[in-house]
Amino acid sequence: MLENWLLGIGQLGQWQVVLAMFAGVAMGIVVGAMPGLSGPTGLALMIPFTYILSPIVAIVLLISIYVGAEYGGSITAITINTPGTPSGAITAIDGYPMTEAGQTGRALSISIMSSTTGGVFSTICLVLFSIPLAQFAIAFGPVQYFALGIFGLTIVASLVSGNWIKGVIAALIGLLIETIGAEPMTGTQRFTFGQPALWEGISFVSAMLGLFAITEVFLIIESEVKTRLKSRAKFTTERISWREFAGLWKTLSISSVIGTIIGVMPGAGASIGSIVAYNEAKRISPNHEKFGKGAPEGVCASETANNATVGGALVPLLTLGVPGSGSTAILLGALMLHNISPGPQLFVKNPDIVYGIFTTLFLANFVMLFLGLKFIRLWLKVVEVSPPILAALIFSVAFIGAFSVGGSVGDVVVMLIIGVLGYVLRKFKFPLIPLVIGLVLGELIEISLRRALILSDGSFQVFFTDPISLGLLIAAALSLIYAIVRDIRAAKAKQKFESL
Repeated sequence: MLENWLLGIGQLGQWQVVLAMFAGVAMGIVVGAMPGLSGPTGLALMIPFTYILSPIVAIVLLISIYVGAEYGGSITAITINTPGTPSGAITAIDGYPMTEAGQTGRALSISIMSSTTGGVFSTICLVLFSIPLAQFAIAFGPVQYFALGIFGLTIVASLVSGNWIKGVIAALIGLLIETIGAEPMTGTQRFTFGQPALWEGISFVSAMLGLFAITEVFLIIESEVKTRLKSRAKFTTERISWREFAGLWKTLSISSVIGTIIGVMPGAGASIGSIVAYNEAKRISPNHEKFGKGAPEGVCASETANNATVGGALVPLLTLGVPGSGSTAILLGALMLHNISPGPQLFVKNPDIVYGIFTTLFLANFVMLFLGLKFIRLWLKVVEVSPPILAALIFSVAFIGAFSVGGSVGDVVVMLIIGVLGYVLRKFKFPLIPLVIGLVLGELIEISLRRALILSDGSFQVFFTDPISLGLLIAAALSLIYAIVRDIRAAKAKQKFESL
């Protein structure tokens, strides 16, 4: 193991890698801070530009963006009560009242310190848990991988609250898009409609840029409401002292554990981690009546938990190749584009990559701490970017990215078409993340199914006689049942509330 650590640390000895880490964290903070954008959008925009980079530099850049974006959402949540990311909505509950009380700097410093603490804790847990889990999963074959893919696909039900059916439909659309192009086993063309641009299938880069970048451009253009700062006079840069921050140790400890555990659970995500941690912090606090009125513990709990989910979410991604969140789904596709397949074999074939990720995640949190504290005034400027300029910038980067990957106008056209599809789905309240999961898991499911049936002479019984496969399929069924029961209870509770 020591040799693997030395390999991973050695990867970070290049100046290009260090530059990618700092640039990635900074870009992540900016993307997270811009209202409407999120970590998945930032990752999607940067994927095409990683083609010219070595695999380790590309991975460091993307992981750093992921880390920075989780913190960045708290900036606008605290300053203008407009969360840059979904999990930032919980931070705004106490963060914005602190701004109104003239404590912007204190709220932002609590946020960045808490984010770093949660991120470092979850990274340590990632190292401790992922290696044994990968050793267990190293014996997986086509049967187990098919069941694993089905389990990953059913995660979409947990990702959608209120209407699990829409999540399943979105995932099926992703699977359908994945079938376009040459069939993996025989090379037969499917759904290409005679278009050469589709013979090799839909470019993952074009799909991600369309779903997240172009869709966001359409939504920005549609909206006529511009976010503006309510009062520059309220913004202060006075930071909380390290001694005061240490007084939040109980909230930090509990929220770090909660965030990491929820991050490991596929489909849960940073938003749920923030909610659970916030509620627990309020419950145990002797000053619970101050929550919602500018309680530092509220900001601490939310930000610690949402950054702790980062390391947790990478556990199933690296060990099993199953994405548990939107950002990790895009990371999975990005890794595959660089011929790096997450899963148990990754720990055997590319230990330098694995331990490079471990080291990157650990160091990126401290880079985030440095940038977050050093450039508070700069991050406050980010919220002043007007929506028209933001839309033009996103569209330009997406257009260049889609064209640069394959040098084909066809990829740009595909990006625009999928962008329109994403916009329509968003308008009808269909989630996009299940579509991404269907897109990235489709090939794994199809190839594993075909190989498993070949080995079993066409018998489907093999999926139910193998204990690991059976366990995963049962877990998949329970995931769907949970989503159905959850939505039924939510509907009944809403109906009961409305009848009062």
